[in-house]
Amino acid sequence: MTSKDEIIMRWLEDEHSSNEEDTFNEDCSDVEADTGGDYVLSCDSASDSEIEGDEDANLVEAESQPQSTLSNFSSSDDDVPLYQFASRRRKKNYYGKNRFRWSSVPHSSRSRQHNIVQQRQESLITTPCWKLGGICVDWKLCNGLRFLTEVPGCKDKLRDEEWKMKDVNNDRVFPPRAMTRHDAGGRAAEMRRDAPSKLPSKPHLTENLTLIRLCLQLLRVISHMYRNVKASFPRIRVNFTNISKRPLVKLKTTVNSFLSLRTSTMCCDFKTTLVNALMQLFVVAKCVVNMKGIKWITGRRGSGVKQTRMLLLLYMGGLSRYSEGRPDNDLHIGGIFPMEGEGGWQGGQACKPAAELALADVNERSDLLSGFKLLLHSNDSKCEPGLGASVMYNLLYNPPQKLLLLAGCSTVCTTVAEAAKMWNLMVLCYGASSPALSDRARFPTLFRTHPSATVHNPTRIKLMQKFGWSRIAILQQAEEVFISTVEDLEAHCKKSGIEIVTRQSFLSDPNDAVRNLRRQDARVIVGLFYVVAARRVLCEVYKHRLYGKSHVWFFIGWYEDNWFETNLEREGIDCTVEQMREAAEGHLTTEALMWNQNANQTTISGMTSEDFRSRLNDALKEAGYDIDGERFPEGYQEAPLAYDAVWAVALAFNKTMEKLEKSGLSLKNFTYTNKKIADDIYEAINSTSFLGVSGLVAFSSQGDRIALTQIEQLSNNHYVKLGYYDTQADNLTWLDREQWVGGKVPPDRTVIVNELRTVSLPLFACMTALCIAGILAAIGLIVFNIMHRHRRVIQWSHPACNTVMLCGCCVCLGAAVALGIDGRWVTPQHYTGLCATRAWLLAIGFSMAYGAMFTKVWRVHRHTTKPKAETQKRKHGWKLYTMVGGLLVVDVALLTAWQLRDPLQRRVEIFPLEAPRHHDDDVHIRPELEHCESEHNTVWLGVMYGYKGLVLVFGLFLAYETRSVKIRQINDSRYVGMSIYNVVVLCLITAPVTLVIASQQDAAFAFVSLAIVFCCFLSMALIFIPKVIEVIRHPTERIESGRGSGSGSTPADEERYRELVKENEELQKLIAQKEERIRILKQKLAERETAAADGVTQGTGGVLADFATATSDYDVQDEHV
Repeated sequence: MTSKDEIIMRWLEDEHSSNEEDTFNEDCSDVEADTGGDYVLSCDSASDSEIEGDEDANLVEAESQPQSTLSNFSSSDDDVPLYQFASRRRKKNYYGKNRFRWSSVPHSSRSRQHNIVQQRQESLITTPCWKLGGICVDWKLCNGLRFLTEVPGCKDKLRDEEWKMKDVNNDRVFPPRAMTRHDAGGRAAEMRRDAPSKLPSKPHLTENLTLIRLCLQLLRVISHMYRNVKASFPRIRVNFTNISKRPLVKLKTTVNSFLSLRTSTMCCDFKTTLVNALMQLFVVAKCVVNMKGIKWITGRRGSGVKQTRMLLLLYMGGLSRYSEGRPDNDLHIGGIFPMEGEGGWQGGQACKPAAELALADVNERSDLLSGFKLLLHSNDSKCEPGLGASVMYNLLYNPPQKLLLLAGCSTVCTTVAEAAKMWNLMVLCYGASSPALSDRARFPTLFRTHPSATVHNPTRIKLMQKFGWSRIAILQQAEEVFISTVEDLEAHCKKSGIEIVTRQSFLSDPNDAVRNLRRQDARVIVGLFYVVAARRVLCEVYKHRLYGKSHVWFFIGWYEDNWFETNLEREGIDCTVEQMREAAEGHLTTEALMWNQNANQTTISGMTSEDFRSRLNDALKEAGYDIDGERFPEGYQEAPLAYDAVWAVALAFNKTMEKLEKSGLSLKNFTYTNKKIADDIYEAINSTSFLGVSGLVAFSSQGDRIALTQIEQLSNNHYVKLGYYDTQADNLTWLDREQWVGGKVPPDRTVIVNELRTVSLPLFACMTALCIAGILAAIGLIVFNIMHRHRRVIQWSHPACNTVMLCGCCVCLGAAVALGIDGRWVTPQHYTGLCATRAWLLAIGFSMAYGAMFTKVWRVHRHTTKPKAETQKRKHGWKLYTMVGGLLVVDVALLTAWQLRDPLQRRVEIFPLEAPRHHDDDVHIRPELEHCESEHNTVWLGVMYGYKGLVLVFGLFLAYETRSVKIRQINDSRYVGMSIYNVVVLCLITAPVTLVIASQQDAAFAFVSLAIVFCCFLSMALIFIPKVIEVIRHPTERIESGRGSGSGSTPADEERYRELVKENEELQKLIAQKEERIRILKQKLAERETAAADGVTQGTGGVLADFATATSDYDVQDEHV
């Protein structure tokens, strides 16, 4: 029999060791067992009124020391049960009342007993409440009550308020006025003087006082049930009195009352603890009443106190069962699994069975945790941070003490890991990818077998670079895990030069966000959300037609394979399975490798990854999942991570135990304030490395899992592996299995084809042909002009001016060809030079062609307006060239200033997008048109047009003034005037119209080129066709004396010309006189017609003689002329 069994038995025999007349008064005399001085049993009195008991309850008197089997009562140094705190001396309790104390201090060490008991009483103040059979008062966090002291990590401080006891049906029972930290360790806290006098005298029992009263009734019922004593101990006699008539009915009623006690405030684990305590109480009572020879005596004073004292012992032993009753070889860890939530990641459905498989495998290994067993206590967090915190506090505040926490779901892990450091607890996350969890300053005790979501971003960037995508959009759910992931993705995109056109987020309804993506013309979209939200997003994607050959989606890879086909009706998604499949086709996923890719490689558990998959599938089938129909529960992909997480815990604990054994400690010495053991566990996990079913398990300095990234694509409703990416080595292994809708890589934006608008090729060809023909004609006329320069018809039309005019026409026709040359023929780099060439050719050609005609008209006008004496002066030929040269100088000056100060540059005019020519093409046409413009283009054009316009108007005026003038020196002045009319009219029409239709390249080119061609052709035709006809009609002509073969007039010719003009004028006067005389003579002839024949004949002969004389003189004069 153990020492504790002896203590219990001797305490039960205290009636035998003392006098029957012993009374239990206020001072409560000590009752000692004569056991050879080994143990001392003592009691400070407690009145019967404090604990409801029956005055005529039975007293137990044992006549001998029986054998007992109460082996469940055991303790450790760190987990001291309440009944061990005792003293032989009468002491005041924490609230000024006497309290019951039990001591196991040896009787021979009375001097040491006092010191030990005093230390334990002092430590009782700071002992966490779960070691005292209580629970936390912070009901908002753990739905429980706290008493005596503050629990480390609780948010609420100890409350200094009156202790209130409410009815058992109320939701809360307030604790007594609590002690402060200042009262801990050195002295006991005193109750305030104004506390109600009816408060119970046992502060560590008051919260469970109602339960104690129920258990007292239960004990009586149990004692009546087992009144038939077994013959195990013949020396013990039992006397039963006051037997209940209906013990079974009373027992049932009592248990029902107990189970309905404070159901709204007691957590499930604490309920279980109390039920277990009640069952243990049942067993203890059975053992007690089954002892043969026990005598139940009624009517004795203090019997209620003794029975109550025994009941308190049994109750405290039962209540501390969770902390004491477990075998010493149990190591407890807490598990937080998301199982039945409506949103977020409910991966606990597959991860919890995987963790349980790992626990079974670990506990079967004899080389791991030698002598210890790993146990998991878990609950459902539903992937909700608040509920996850509540589950964590329940695990911590309820016995047994946990060494580590397993957690899943990023939002829950964030809350749990941030709080766990207050208890020096390591947190190992099997399903959390939030990049925020990599912050060691914020989460110093966190590790995770699930790689961080940041490993996906380099993979996504690599894929975008591979397929040439430089413009993306992001759609995210408003959760911290995705917010931090997006921030990391934005940093990678900025570094890689990838544009993020828009970033949309949503809470629950993604309709507006998806609509905005369509408005922004998003083509490559990265989606970050949980699987429930992913189904809603995919339905909206189908409705807004954001899928197919023009779009590509990046989804998270840890969804189950058939995620887009399940739970559609339950989640209220109004898309069919076929529609969801159509929208999901072709999307890409990136995920860290969660399964060992070598299916034949044996892992640390002795299984291959396929063996584990088979076992997991069997476990899930037993749980009711249709695995054969590929209906996998959520979290199936992460199940290997949960399995390896348990193995990582076991290996870390094993390594920690080896280290602690050297210092004489073990993991059983761990407490939530023991930072040394916590540090040892941290170092062990941080250095853990093994081959698991998910691959190589190792942790970085941030506690993140180091793993490769797998790339998959949904093709024909099945995921196909495309490759792997090693982030650390920047190595992409590509399998070339991608299949795109439409057979080509989707563009990252609406394909906008920049189509350069050029001059129509047929139009350009026609105009070029006309211009070349005009240039050839001009060259031919130049040759004609030179060959027949000695002919009078050529000489009297200023052949030099004609040659300049023909050269100007050639230049203008060349400018017309240059106007038709555009981006089809030259590169943008050379287009600037083409712009300058156009301006120079057109300006110089116009000045030469029009300037020559203007000079001729100017000279004719000078002849008609100046006196005859000045007109008879010789005109030098260089003066004609001076006027043309002056016009060219002005052009060169303006063009040079324009070129130097504000040169013409290539400017592209962008037109609105146009629909594609073919409906199958997913492109839009963006027309572009090249222009030659400068910064101040309007100013320079105004100056140039103004200058040319003045010349045109002045030439038009001169041509009009000399329209009927004919001079020998310029025999083609009339035709020159007509040419000027044509040029002026065409120029005045073409210039403004060209500015208006500048954006219509064909019309503008046709209008300008035709104007140039017409001007040149008409000018050449009007001036040279008469000359050519004359030369053709008179192929030979007498060469006048004194003329050489050279062109132009000599001084003698000019003098001869002036003499002939003067003589011609004189002859014209003489002819006028003769014509007058002839008229008179004809009149006389008419008068004499009636004369006589003889006389008539004579008269007629005289008149005829005079007429003949006049006629001969006229012929002579005409010959001179």
